Amino acid sequence: MRRTFSLLPPLAALLLLTACGSEQAGTPGAGVASPGSGTAVTFPPVDGVRITSVSLPSSSPSASPGSDGLSVHADPLPTGGSGISAAYEVTNDGTEALTYTILFDFTTDAGEVMGHTDETVRSVGSGATVRGTVRLGTLSPGASRVTRVKVSRVTKVSAAEAPAASGACPPSGVRLTADDGDAAMGLRVVGLRLENCGTRDYSLDGYPLLELLDEDRSPVEGVRIVHGSGGISTGTGFDDPARPLVLKPGESALSGLMWRNTTGFGTAVDVPYVRVRTERGADPVTVTPHLDLGTTGKLAVRAWTRPPE
Repeated sequence: MRRTFSLLPPLAALLLLTACGSEQAGTPGAGVASPGSGTAVTFPPVDGVRITSVSLPSSSPSASPGSDGLSVHADPLPTGGSGISAAYEVTNDGTEALTYTILFDFTTDAGEVMGHTDETVRSVGSGATVRGTVRLGTLSPGASRVTRVKVSRVTKVSAAEAPAASGACPPSGVRLTADDGDAAMGLRVVGLRLENCGTRDYSLDGYPLLELLDEDRSPVEGVRIVHGSGGISTGTGFDDPARPLVLKPGESALSGLMWRNTTGFGTAVDVPYVRVRTERGADPVTVTPHLDLGTTGKLAVRAWTRPPE
């Protein structure tokens, strides 16, 4: 049986949460649901994203009262197909249309993350509010009971510079995306992929042009962008020389970013956004690789190359 817990007025929500021993309203990003309490609250929003209700399945038709006669005991959640979801809303208080990428964490009462889901909400206009629902997939066997949904991270870029949706081809005729990256022993690599999704050949010669942006999408100073490995690591292919490429429709090219997250003296630098141009004069695309550059002050970029056969 599924029970849906809708948003209550703030005072009523606070009282119910207190009575049930749950997290107080006001914890940023946390939607809390106790199956008997009828409560799910997020206040304040996280970068314009607010959870408005949480739905948890129950293994029996009704929850049982607690020993104190006031609280309600929730039945354990099944682990076979979670059936857990959260309704949310995104409000854009900015002056331009934005595309949001939101990381939701599904947690226990103790805050342990049992699963997470990324949601992309495209082209939210200035002053607009868009609503949606995020669902958690199958939980691992033996997973603890999920009772909360949290907005863990929000990134937002200009809708005009957001990577194209899967299957969509931008007016430029090329689609640029970044992968989830790879990390080992402090070495970080994020791949860039450029696909010619248009109807004409597309020529490349050299390296992507990069602009590093902070949380406010303002330029980051003090980081040196180097062509090739820059001595960061060998045997990665980053030192292969640039060669002219012509991509036929349907063909792709690869590049990449590489760095170490070493932290020594000074202030560590984190770069959530990278504005990428395939070549000089091309339309920019802003990706969100979240570069944890530490205090190294250096980012390597690989020349455009064809994918391995």
